[in-house]
Amino acid sequence: MFERLFADRNAPRTIVVVPSLSLDPGQLRKIAGSIHYEERMLCLLMLLQMPRTEVVYVTSRSIHPAIIDYYLRLLPGVPGGHAARRLTLLDCDDGSPVPLTRKVLDRPRVLARMREAIADPQWAHVTCFNGTPLERTLAVSLGIPLYACDPDLVALGNKSNGRRMFRDLDIPIPDGEEHLRDESDVTAALAALRRRDASLGGAVVKLNESFSGEGNAMFEFDGAPQCGLESWVKGRLATSMRFEGAGESWEPFMEKLAVTGGVVEALVTGDDRRSPSVQCRVDPLGRTDVISTHDQVLGGTLGQVFLGASFPADAAYRVAVARHARRIAERLAGLGVLGRMAIDFVSVPDGDSWRHYALEVNLRKGGTTLPFLMLQFLTGGRYDEAVGHYASAAGKRLCYRASDNVVKPEYRGLTPDDLIDLAVENGLHFSASDQQGVVFHLLGALSQHGKLGMVCIAGTPTGAAALFDDTVAALDRAVGLAPR
Repeated sequence: MFERLFADRNAPRTIVVVPSLSLDPGQLRKIAGSIHYEERMLCLLMLLQMPRTEVVYVTSRSIHPAIIDYYLRLLPGVPGGHAARRLTLLDCDDGSPVPLTRKVLDRPRVLARMREAIADPQWAHVTCFNGTPLERTLAVSLGIPLYACDPDLVALGNKSNGRRMFRDLDIPIPDGEEHLRDESDVTAALAALRRRDASLGGAVVKLNESFSGEGNAMFEFDGAPQCGLESWVKGRLATSMRFEGAGESWEPFMEKLAVTGGVVEALVTGDDRRSPSVQCRVDPLGRTDVISTHDQVLGGTLGQVFLGASFPADAAYRVAVARHARRIAERLAGLGVLGRMAIDFVSVPDGDSWRHYALEVNLRKGGTTLPFLMLQFLTGGRYDEAVGHYASAAGKRLCYRASDNVVKPEYRGLTPDDLIDLAVENGLHFSASDQQGVVFHLLGALSQHGKLGMVCIAGTPTGAAALFDDTVAALDRAVGLAPR
């Protein structure tokens, strides 16, 4: 199917989008408005610019019509009405914190409507946020392929197996231990780290199966003795560990560690520490591409929660981290992995250069997937891996600053229509002729949670950052946080 369809924009096809966050419900509950993260994949509505493509988009709850209209009006070269006739929206009318795919499988009538919306199963596939046994079961139930990593291979990307693969590829990693299962494992690993480096200030304990930094905890070695180190560490675990996840504590954290396993890593420090991430893709023919590089913006209690990103990553190191990422992606492709992935690093200055430590592989779509897809769909350009630049179809070099987490309590009560009005009135709305401006997402989370996402596209990183700041300032003025 990939060979027949991918290069032919006029070929008929049906893309079934199931944006389920099939992740730990306990972690999802800690993310404000997490159900609206199903809207992040609305960027795939831009596929409707291909004239014979049909999209079936399924969500837990119905999406506000203004949000759908917003995306359809962004489509380049296709009237919104033409695209709307080829779009089928379905929902489960269920806002519970259960993965969307589970909800669909529990509703035979929703499944039947999905089947009815697929014009020809021979020209259709399912795409999703992450591939689990739920998504595999759904694809089998629909009788169409799943374009995602085989769930049987997802463990290749967990924290422990990632470290082992990086080591095999001779890619630097932070000092540490993997495949930990209990308190004694964690205690021994932390003590061993400190023995190897008496100047080490702290270490991170990470659950194998977590996302966006929510499964991380920090241990600090302030006051650590030279003798009796293991006893000292053990005595402080339950009382001194700091957690990134809101409301997390030692005993529940250890219960999760027993189930998923985890790692301990030395905390990499430096005067100018960066967090680059590289997106790669393995296509159905097994070919590997580096899609993009980003500098991640991190926050949270420990500074390890993903808040947003700048594209491309800094010119000083983007080609180097992409080179590491390509080797990792090619190794995974050889093991049968399929689809998109993100490889995260931490980078610190090393003389006149930079030293990069591989941290983890996420075998799924992620926070950097949406903004880059939107850039591609809007401007029809390509990323040049050799130099790390993106140029539009018109040859204009483009950058962006993006975030999933623009949030203030004062934004509550603003509607999607209000947000779009603000963008237009302030000259911020994306302009196809200028190839710059702001594109919003997570609009459904705005009124209740005061939260939204945005991609700010401009010709330079400085311009994109300024556009981001201007958009936040416009929102602040609208709710009285700044003078009009």
